[in-house]
Amino acid sequence: MNSSGLSAPLLICTDQAVAYCRGSLEQLSRWFGFAASLDPWYSLGLFLACAMLMVYRLNVLERKGLEGTVLGTLVMPYASGFPNLMFAYSLGRQGGSGSVIVENCIVNNVTNLTLLIGLPALIWTLNIIPSRSNPAKRTSASKLQRLNSLSLMLTLMAVLFFSGALWALGRDGILDFGDGLVLVGIFLFWQVLHVFDVLKYNIHQRRTLSWTILVDGLLVVALGAGVLNGIDSLVAWVIALGPGFILYDQLGIFSGCLMVLPNAVLAAYYARARRADIVYSSQVGDGHICIPMCIGLFALFSVVQVSARMTTGIMIILGAGLLHLFFISLLGRLPRAVGALLTIAYSVFLYTGLMG
Repeated sequence: MNSSGLSAPLLICTDQAVAYCRGSLEQLSRWFGFAASLDPWYSLGLFLACAMLMVYRLNVLERKGLEGTVLGTLVMPYASGFPNLMFAYSLGRQGGSGSVIVENCIVNNVTNLTLLIGLPALIWTLNIIPSRSNPAKRTSASKLQRLNSLSLMLTLMAVLFFSGALWALGRDGILDFGDGLVLVGIFLFWQVLHVFDVLKYNIHQRRTLSWTILVDGLLVVALGAGVLNGIDSLVAWVIALGPGFILYDQLGIFSGCLMVLPNAVLAAYYARARRADIVYSSQVGDGHICIPMCIGLFALFSVVQVSARMTTGIMIILGAGLLHLFFISLLGRLPRAVGALLTIAYSVFLYTGLMG
């Protein structure tokens, strides 16, 4: 058979493939156009779906060399806290106010340290180590549990340090480029410490990290693109509403509540699985993404005006952090009564913020 006899079928197949791809792209573009017409519900659904799937991959990572408190402090914040970073980026790109970012981060951190730790403690209890009132349980507490308790106390101390640094840098009423460098720098240094902690742990256990972690990383990046698209559209939709609408006027509070939904799933899942160390470290670690990282990152591109509400929020965060530090160091757990108190405190905080 000559070459011309072979080329004709190949050309036909190529034309069919091109036509199929062109038709698929046209259908996809029509779908996205139709989906965009459903905003804000489409963007909200896209954000929630991608954020939840990012959180789901964390349970897999726990079995690949990233465990316990280190998992909650080093890995989970980048999945559960990624929406906050994208919100800061999107709002900054669309000319939003830095005070909204500060409010978003304050609400996020207060929610983490009160509602999302207090409510699981009220429902399931949060025991880092066995009750110290029971001698049998005290003697059976594993070495790993005690190490997790110490790591958690260090993470809580970081909350106090980061929040105090934000308050000190904002005493002049603004957060400028230099302040942003300081905030981002101390966050990156904190993360480097945990990277070395992971390496030391794996050397001690004589194991290496699985190469499939890279696959999970690529998946998280793809899901992160979906999170960014959803948040970007939501921010544009709210800004288009203009002043006078409660979503626009209270964007910082509403966005802060929305961004903690992935954290709520994490807290419920690991509290039910009796992994109080991950419940604690994931919520506290997510707070580190907001303070200092999100605020510092925004300050690198635009001056942030500091309000009295930021100072009030920082005081609440410091008080909640000290409360957790006290009970973890003294009892190794958070009592149900304290969980109820934290849940009520959050309700009061949210009500006064919306009505203020």
